[in-house]
Amino acid sequence: MSKLVQRLLIFFIGLPVILGLVFLRMYHQLPLHIVIFVFSVIGSMELYDIFAKNSPMLPKPLVVTLTAVLPVSTYVFILLGLPFSYISWVFMFGALILMGYEVLTAKTFEHSNTAVALSVFIVFYCGFLITFISRMTIDDYAVYYIAVFLFMVFICDSAAWLFGMLFGKNNRGIVSASPNKSAAGFIGGYIGCIGAAVLTQWLWPVVFPGGLWKSVIFGTLIATSAIVGDLVESVFKRSANVKDSGVIMPGRGGVLDSIDSVLFSAPVFYVALHLFYGVELF
Repeated sequence: MSKLVQRLLIFFIGLPVILGLVFLRMYHQLPLHIVIFVFSVIGSMELYDIFAKNSPMLPKPLVVTLTAVLPVSTYVFILLGLPFSYISWVFMFGALILMGYEVLTAKTFEHSNTAVALSVFIVFYCGFLITFISRMTIDDYAVYYIAVFLFMVFICDSAAWLFGMLFGKNNRGIVSASPNKSAAGFIGGYIGCIGAAVLTQWLWPVVFPGGLWKSVIFGTLIATSAIVGDLVESVFKRSANVKDSGVIMPGRGGVLDSIDSVLFSAPVFYVALHLFYGVELF
């Protein structure tokens, strides 16, 4: 099956399914939180395997469990009406547990710094960053925020791929982290994401009020974070000499290959909602 067909299937089947889950409001978007939990767990397992290719690690069950605690805790805090500052506490204690485990169990310590640092990073990257999607669910316009966020990131990724395929043949290799990425692809990502932001403002001016300049800046920020997020995961894979994080997603590789831009963009989108649109999410 060609990549074009696979991407079209994702667009016409996968994206509507995910967006449909966003609009299921039962129990503070419980179906969406379940998907977030699953993606967080599988993503942490994939990232662990990437790092473990050439680096020592703490036990995988411990790292994955502490990662999973974060999205679960976030949902519990939402149900109980607890402040989101508690999420940072959960992450902090998770990091302390990993450090304490190394102190109490290691017999030699020549690889301790690397093992602890990479293990804590997995909890941060796959567990903490993804909680910024969950945090959006407490607002009255939550379904719009999350749907628009996912739509903007997906359009950025898809437009970058399309422009790169059509116009990127002679301008590839501008970023060493991903030599197949092209200048045309980056430009396409920005055009797609900014266009999605402008469309969003036109469709829901009450939810996303303001002038055109605000949509352009908003789209530029999300496009930048989405593109950098994709490149960051490319660095992880290149360092470990692997092509894909996994094989679970047709045409995409692993779960981490599909959510790398989402993970990196979620906190940027979250903060931008507050700064640009006055959304009190903190």
